[in-house]
Amino acid sequence: MPVEDASPTPPATQETVLWSGHSSQWVHFWWYLFCVLLAIAAAVGALFTAGLSLVGLLIPLLMWIGRWWMTRTTKYELTSQRLRKTSGILNRTLDELELYRVKDYSVEMPLLMRIFGLGNIRLVTSDATTPVVDIPAIKDAMEVRELLRTAVQAERDRKRVRELDVDGPGGAIP
Repeated sequence: MPVEDASPTPPATQETVLWSGHSSQWVHFWWYLFCVLLAIAAAVGALFTAGLSLVGLLIPLLMWIGRWWMTRTTKYELTSQRLRKTSGILNRTLDELELYRVKDYSVEMPLLMRIFGLGNIRLVTSDATTPVVDIPAIKDAMEVRELLRTAVQAERDRKRVRELDVDGPGGAIP
């Protein structure tokens, strides 16, 4: 006679992608400005070295391309159950965060980013490997945070998990 398990198991749900995107190149504004200044310096130096320092233009160009490619290949994907971060140019790394582990989220929108409709999302988690997850310079950060908040609550309800704060004021256990 088969024995039924009395422990409640959450219903299996299909994982769906809620949002997918990557950081804006504006996050590296100062890096790109440095590359432009370095290229200008190499071009000016070419006037005094009979064109020899034009080879120096290759350095800021490679620095620019490397940073652009690195940002372009970092992808974030928010599903109904987890947040995935895929990064790397030659070697790919996948980092996943189960949504029920998210403890807190905040959005920062500095003036320069706000002008372009961008913002940073920071997640504080109970995950051992990634206690803080930053998603820098994404479009519509407030909408993504709301999607994230809704998905976190739904996943906690589905898994029947609640966050328990055991720290006292100031973070110390009384």
